[in-house]
Amino acid sequence: MTAPRSIGFGMCFAMHGQLVLADWQLNLRAPKSDIAARIYDIHTLILLICLGIFVVVFGAMFFALFKHRKSAGHEAKHFHENTTVEVIWTVIPFLILIGMAWPATRAVLDQKDTANPDLTVKVTGYQ
Repeated sequence: MTAPRSIGFGMCFAMHGQLVLADWQLNLRAPKSDIAARIYDIHTLILLICLGIFVVVFGAMFFALFKHRKSAGHEAKHFHENTTVEVIWTVIPFLILIGMAWPATRAVLDQKDTANPDLTVKVTGYQ
């Protein structure tokens, strides 16, 4: 006679209790410096922008699929070479990318700025 499947899973979790109680952190660690705090803020901003894009795109897609389905009696329309639509779907992503790249580039350039260091390390090597 075989044991039920749930008992097998329970035994697995009982034997590996440390894995079950592990801290599964889903975000970045808490920042300790000013630049790390800026990187964390940029990470959060870009994540929210991506979430907004996801909601808008999938919302529009599901609305279009539901509203313009064949069973509702809609016919497909052809609007090939519509310059206005092509300009809009080229300019909007470009502006989004510029808006995301601007703070990220400033943070990277601030990381490389060593004009006023808090600590200077002198390394001497001998061969």
